[in-house]
Amino acid sequence: MNTQTNGKEKVEVSAPVTGLQVVFREFKKDKLAMFSLIALIVVIVGVFIWAWRFIDQETLMRVSLRDKYAPPGDKFFLGADQGGKAILGQLIIGARNSIAIAISITIITGIFGIVVGLICGYFGGWIDNLFMRIIDFFITIPSLMLIIVFVTIVPKYTIPVFIMIMSVFLWTPTARLVRSKALSESRRDYVNASKTLGTNGFVIIFKEIMPNLSSILIVEMTLNFAGNVGIETGLSYLGFGLPPSTPSLGTLISYASNPLVLQEKWWVWLPASIFILLMMLGINYVGQALRRSADAKQRLG
Repeated sequence: MNTQTNGKEKVEVSAPVTGLQVVFREFKKDKLAMFSLIALIVVIVGVFIWAWRFIDQETLMRVSLRDKYAPPGDKFFLGADQGGKAILGQLIIGARNSIAIAISITIITGIFGIVVGLICGYFGGWIDNLFMRIIDFFITIPSLMLIIVFVTIVPKYTIPVFIMIMSVFLWTPTARLVRSKALSESRRDYVNASKTLGTNGFVIIFKEIMPNLSSILIVEMTLNFAGNVGIETGLSYLGFGLPPSTPSLGTLISYASNPLVLQEKWWVWLPASIFILLMMLGINYVGQALRRSADAKQRLG
């Protein structure tokens, strides 16, 4: 609170509220979102450090039939799978892979989809028609089936190739959403005033329109991250995700398709299922808090 003197009277002027202050205030009010944010940060950082410093993937994936379906105990904290490989190590490596893939896909599709949507919504005309026909084409085709086809026909595909294949088909919903919002924003008075003043179109797009869509973009990116984790896990569950030699959460869950494992060897599939469930819930709580923070910041100007 600052104090200014107007003649003989003192007037108190509130300091402008920053975006970080609004975010902190919202998370402070929502204890569940705060807990989810802290838990997600601790889990993600812990998974990456643990996988990098303490686990050798080549050693982890060696088959030991002597330890087939070993239950949780002193030798294996969370038990072992049908190949005698430690479930805990596979859970850590699989979580790291799923999170890294989801973050990469979210960034790639988010940047491309936001840029395309803003440009189409602002300029319109033939640019909008061209990209909308491309977006309509991608929306009408069975994207999941095509991802499976590309994964199948690419010989010895790697994680970067898997990320690029998924990114090619997953940017269109973001572009379509941003384009619809940019269309309405581009008709507002502040945009018309900037055009009248001769402001460059890209300056208007990225410095004036995009900040006003921040709440939508935050929620979209957050939910996309959760969705991308689910897509990667689902493809790995079906056998079309990561290479067989690479641990994956979906691969661990796929063991539950065996009725014997589902009923009697719960330690093989249950930890990965619980991890995914809790992570999805945490991401959704954080996303909702961020959305409220962005809306509050826009109301405060």
